Amino acid sequence: METAETVTITKAEYEEFIGLKSEVAFLKHQLVELKRLIFGAKSERFVTPNPDQATLFDLPTEQPQERPTEEITYTRNKLQKEKKQPLRLELPSHLERRVEVIEPENIPADAKKIGEAVTEVLEYEPANAYVRCIIRPKYIVEQTDEETRIIIAELPTLPIPKGNAGASMLAHILVSKFVDHLPFYRQVQIFKRQNLNIAESTLGGWFNAGCNLLLPLYETLKAKVLDSDYLMADETPIPVLTHDKPGATHKGFHWVYYDPGHKLVLFDYQKTRGREGPDAFLKNYSGYLQTDGYTAYNNLNNHSNITLLACMAHARRKFEHARDNNPELADQALKMFHGLYEIERNAREKSFLPDAIKDLRQKDSKPILDNLEAWMKEQVIHTLPKSAIGSAIAYTLTLWPRLVRYIDDGRFQIDNNLIENSIRIVALGRKNYMFAGSHEAAQQAAIIYSLLGTCKINNIEPFSYLTKTLSVIPDHLASQLYTLLPGQK
Repeated sequence: METAETVTITKAEYEEFIGLKSEVAFLKHQLVELKRLIFGAKSERFVTPNPDQATLFDLPTEQPQERPTEEITYTRNKLQKEKKQPLRLELPSHLERRVEVIEPENIPADAKKIGEAVTEVLEYEPANAYVRCIIRPKYIVEQTDEETRIIIAELPTLPIPKGNAGASMLAHILVSKFVDHLPFYRQVQIFKRQNLNIAESTLGGWFNAGCNLLLPLYETLKAKVLDSDYLMADETPIPVLTHDKPGATHKGFHWVYYDPGHKLVLFDYQKTRGREGPDAFLKNYSGYLQTDGYTAYNNLNNHSNITLLACMAHARRKFEHARDNNPELADQALKMFHGLYEIERNAREKSFLPDAIKDLRQKDSKPILDNLEAWMKEQVIHTLPKSAIGSAIAYTLTLWPRLVRYIDDGRFQIDNNLIENSIRIVALGRKNYMFAGSHEAAQQAAIIYSLLGTCKINNIEPFSYLTKTLSVIPDHLASQLYTLLPGQK
């Protein structure tokens, strides 16, 4: 009969064992994250699993016993299904109708019209560039003192003085680059198909001129954003060509600030991801700032005037990623997060005002938050610190005072998803034009991203907005520039 052997290890060996076990858990988590990044689904929506419903990939625990089989044949009448006609696309009523009447040939003289058959077909004309030719007649006026005078009308203000690009052309190249993500070299090819040869350098010059025109409006937007007492903040990288690294790109950052109350977004380009960016931007700011867990926001020079909120979506994401490590604990936490988001969804669907949202959160959200906090404090001592579930619990507990602050004011959002949606335009741009040509170009991109991002939030068509703005801004009063901001009056 075999007997169990007792092995005695030292405290140092035990601590080394625990450390190695924790490191193995951490490396497994990293491997799962890499697989998720390459192959995994992007949705973070958590649906509570039904224990009575099997999943698609459930396997039986025991192999079924083979049973004797017999062959059975039968005949049945197959129903003839009526083949449905495909539905035609309903053409929008606002589109121009160009009527084309086709009369039958050889109509008898006594034929009477009893009706007509109307067929609508959607056609397309490529965008056409045209030349705006401004003619100003000159007149000579004879005066009594035998002197003559020539009179001529004033030339309308043009976006580029002595230039030959109008407001609509500038708006087109800006929207093409920053909304449709077409680099200048692609725009050049499109113009060539229209027999319009424009050098890429010319487009670059027009782009610079457009940004210079919009710079005062950008500064007005910046002042308007900083005047709010509740902002969201996030950052996203952008590769930049620079003389400091010949043959390589510098990793710059767009710091993004979003005012949910007035639906304004502002991009601020900085060369680094260090604290210097938000420090400079928020040096005179006073109010609430909602961010992720990035430490750069923790020790701002102006921290005494800023109250920090955190993003519940980032905390939930940690637990969602931990499902591969510890599905039982992760699902327990995700059920509580699910309850919090159901309350927010209910408030949105019923269009609650801020006071009603605050009352709802204090009544329904606070008990869930209390339970979640107690659960995490209980579980944190039983999990490995470097494991995915241990890391999720530690991250959430560290930010807990900021995470629960959203229930104190109905204006506050539960997470930072609104600003993350604003940043997607930069991510799409990176995939197409890959980098900014210089630090100055990156800052100019921040100007356009700010205005077009605010257009998107306010459901404003960007081409029409930029065309009108570039037409009037040269003569606009500086004190009234705020009236040109998207969605503002």
